[in-house]
Amino acid sequence: MNYSRQREEVLEQLNVHHDHPTADVIFSELRDKDPNISLATVYRNLKVLAENGIIRKLTFVSGADHFEPNVNPHYHFICDCCGKVCDVPMQVAETLDATASSYINGTITGHDLVFYGKCDDCCNSEDSSD
Repeated sequence: MNYSRQREEVLEQLNVHHDHPTADVIFSELRDKDPNISLATVYRNLKVLAENGIIRKLTFVSGADHFEPNVNPHYHFICDCCGKVCDVPMQVAETLDATASSYINGTITGHDLVFYGKCDDCCNSEDSSD
């Protein structure tokens, strides 16, 4: 992978996040710093970074792709109300792939686990609106 100033900017911007931003979020933040950057450039560089294992692309059943710098195996929580994505700091179930393989015709190469519910912010705003 060749060096690119814009790729470096995209990676630096992603690294300041503790959430899991979309390409649109990264683009709008970078646009303030570099008015010449395009959304296509952000998408292209996120794709290259993910393909090279430097960042992780999170694709869920619905909604936009999210990105994160943590490429180590871990689980996620998605808020049903606001769509916020956050890490679940629990131990990864190492034996889950082996267990699932007895139900699959094929080879399992890994798994992603996503929990759904309401985040604290949404629960608290619901309580305060009563």
